[in-house]
Amino acid sequence: MNKYGFVRVCAATPEIRVGDVNFNVKKILSAAKEAAEGGAQAIVFPELCVTGYTCGDLFNQRALLDGVGSALSYLAENLPAGALVFVGAPVENSGRLYNCAVVFNNGSILAVIPKSNIPNYGEFYERRHFCPADEGHSEIKVAGTSALFGTDIIFEDKNMPLFTVAAEICEDLWVPSSPSVRHALSGANIIVNLSCSDEIAGKAEYRRNLVKMQSSKLISGYVYCDAGNGESTTDMVFAGHNVICENGSVLKESKLFENGLIFADIDVEKLDGERKRCASTYYCGKSECFSHNRIPFISQDCTAFTNRTFAKYPFVPQSGTKLAGRTELILNLQTMGLVKRLKHTNSKTAVIGISGGLDSALALLVTRRAFEKLGKDFKDIIAITMPGFGTTGKTLNSASRLCEALGVTLKKIDITKSVLKHFKDIGHDPAELDVTYENSQARMRTMILMDTANKTGGMVIGTGDLSELALGWATYNGDHMSMYAVNSGVPKTLVKHLIQFEAERLGGDAGKILEVILSTEISPELLPPDSSGNIAQKTEDIVGPYVLHDFFLYYIVRWGFAPDKVRYIARKTFACEFSDGEIDKWLKNFYKRFFAQQFKRSCIPDGVKVGTVTLSPRGDWRMPSDAAVSLWLDWDE
Repeated sequence: MNKYGFVRVCAATPEIRVGDVNFNVKKILSAAKEAAEGGAQAIVFPELCVTGYTCGDLFNQRALLDGVGSALSYLAENLPAGALVFVGAPVENSGRLYNCAVVFNNGSILAVIPKSNIPNYGEFYERRHFCPADEGHSEIKVAGTSALFGTDIIFEDKNMPLFTVAAEICEDLWVPSSPSVRHALSGANIIVNLSCSDEIAGKAEYRRNLVKMQSSKLISGYVYCDAGNGESTTDMVFAGHNVICENGSVLKESKLFENGLIFADIDVEKLDGERKRCASTYYCGKSECFSHNRIPFISQDCTAFTNRTFAKYPFVPQSGTKLAGRTELILNLQTMGLVKRLKHTNSKTAVIGISGGLDSALALLVTRRAFEKLGKDFKDIIAITMPGFGTTGKTLNSASRLCEALGVTLKKIDITKSVLKHFKDIGHDPAELDVTYENSQARMRTMILMDTANKTGGMVIGTGDLSELALGWATYNGDHMSMYAVNSGVPKTLVKHLIQFEAERLGGDAGKILEVILSTEISPELLPPDSSGNIAQKTEDIVGPYVLHDFFLYYIVRWGFAPDKVRYIARKTFACEFSDGEIDKWLKNFYKRFFAQQFKRSCIPDGVKVGTVTLSPRGDWRMPSDAAVSLWLDWDE
């Protein structure tokens, strides 16, 4: 069993012949064997696939129903072991006929689940043949064996307790009160749907969105398996539209009008963690939500996953037609947060420390957007560049040119003499390049910004980003502090993306200098340059690559993954860029810094949330400043 919580599922649409039970069973077995060989631990077939959904009044024929009984016995004996298999078939019970999902595992029929909602409108007339599911449960004799008959059933893997599955059938998904709601509230992490949904113009998009939304609403995996080629085309066409979703995202989708199998790996640990995070609203607390029968099963071991990939830049909008719109939305979120604060405080100016680096460039761009929204003069944006011991000519030039291109007021205040005077006051040797040497510069700059804001009736705009907050890469009461922090919800990889977007949008001199800033090494420039006048203090050499840290941040904070799982997916994702040893080193460094630096996050300024991860103590993240990190560093190879 995959110890990281990935469960491989398969939606299988075989070719069928209407009424030809023997032919259909052979095709079901062939598809099931292929699915099992592909590592599937749960296999879902379409609604009524043993007979065909479009049998019409043939469902009343004894020959067909007797054939179904024999077919179910044969399937129980011959389906591959190690998978939970759902097959659609008509099943008799107490003189009534039901449209059912028959559930198999390791040579046995575990249960028979009848369809709850029977459509009888438009092209559907199922009530002519089938009864809706009754409330409660009973024993049923099927294929010579006894099995549980009812809807409120959850199947639980003996070796992986979070691998819990429940089923509903076609129309059950389309009604206002779907059985899957009860299933999920009672602990089913994966919902399967055996369907035979005819295809008409525009229906595929609606169906896809329905499955996506149900998986999102239930915080579940959802495996939708549709009937395809082979069903009668007397009045309808069936396209085999299979969709596998996880919490609102499509993991895999079949092409229309192509029978076959699709696989996906659903992360049940991720789903379980998200449900716990949303526990205050997710669980209804009513007894009827916990009345399900739980039936154990055993699935095959699936130690690796090949279908699942992870974005290297989880915070950055992915390429596609919506890329520009998503990027613009993020910038507008930052902008409107600042617009509200400037209006509320009646600020005359906005004061920004401009360094020639990424974060201050983004803060300046956002502030300029806010001033444009407010109809304020860009000259009331006071950008102050404050060269010190580590400032290079390249960054100083970038800061000056950017301010000129954007039409804001630039002031240059050299802090060297002030900091040296401060060293004398506190008895610090300037030759000792320690934390005092570095932080004194940062705090001097913050004092200048704050006092300038007071002097001009304005507010200091914070430049620090989300990645720096996570790592504590900020001087306490230095660049850590501001009056409004526009970048506090933006991680470093997203900062780069937003600046690139603005460079292309603005063009001209502003675009050119933003490109220069993007190519400049990330540095606080608090230590002297090298002998060639270049940046010597490079942030990523000290704390690690931001592409890794943002990846860690997303899966640790957003999804609560355990350290060994974060390491596992990082190794898979960055195999071509970093060695396993490098990933382990920087992951441990992330945990150490994240825990040790919480005290800085406990008192950060107000700042806007732009994505699913934020570290504000007033919003999404509440953590004691003195929590021990040892458990998070104790992982095994």
